[in-house]
Amino acid sequence: MSTTTALTSAEAKKENPVAPTQGKARRGGRGLAGSLVSHGILIVASLIALFPILWLVFLSLGPDKDDYLHPGDIWGKMTLDNYSFVLQDTNFFDWLTSTLIVSLGTTVIGVMIAATTGYAVSRMRFPGYKKFMWVLLVTQMFPIAVLIVPMYQILSELQLVDSYLGLILVYCSTAVPYCAWLLKGYFDTIPFEIDEAGRVDGLSPFGTFVRLILPLAKPGLAVAGFYSFITAFGEVAFASTFMLSDTKYTFAVALQTFVSEHDAQRQLMAATAVLIAIPVSAFFYLVQKNLVTGLTAGGTKG
Repeated sequence: MSTTTALTSAEAKKENPVAPTQGKARRGGRGLAGSLVSHGILIVASLIALFPILWLVFLSLGPDKDDYLHPGDIWGKMTLDNYSFVLQDTNFFDWLTSTLIVSLGTTVIGVMIAATTGYAVSRMRFPGYKKFMWVLLVTQMFPIAVLIVPMYQILSELQLVDSYLGLILVYCSTAVPYCAWLLKGYFDTIPFEIDEAGRVDGLSPFGTFVRLILPLAKPGLAVAGFYSFITAFGEVAFASTFMLSDTKYTFAVALQTFVSEHDAQRQLMAATAVLIAIPVSAFFYLVQKNLVTGLTAGGTKG
């Protein structure tokens, strides 16, 4: 009986040798179709994301302020004069200096304060440490319109109106609470045994934080730094209220100078916006390796 069964199986394989290959082909065909669909969706999504940027660049090449109403006419008269005018006949480099001072100052000071705050709450059990984090969260509930008047009074008394330090401190009041929550969640993922090993080696709590914890928290610090930088770079309300000199405007406020009551030089706004994107892109390139890791690591503990 076993011999007959073996012969039957062998004959069946000889009669239909293509059956396994057909199964693999079907599976391969489904895999190819799924790959084509996924790639097609990604291409469409990329085009949708890139279209506003490409459209802005295209409008910046039009010489007239009303070219955005007739974009098809730009093809025959493209020029780089808008970029030349912005770079040579405006306070662009003063705006760039102000923006970098405020953005980098907010990033450095804000991340430093947020990192020490997040580490203290993550590792130290002082009275009211949980309520302290909730207080930080409550500070994010107030709209900017409510905060501008008291902040202006405080800065006036401290003589920090129309100063970089005053605007940096204002932005830190916005960036630090969120970054502290972010970094606290990231520090929770770092094993407590590392702190104990630092103490065994004779390090102080601050030495352990600086020499052992911060190097491991680079992805979280990158995310906090990127958030602080973007917050200061693109904010308008505080900057337009607290900075009175046109040479101290940040880019977000400087764009408004191209719009007056009776005129709007949209071609210059487009060219300036393209130039503004360069430092942001450079900063993003520097921190991109750690952004994904930092964004996901704080979501789970252990």
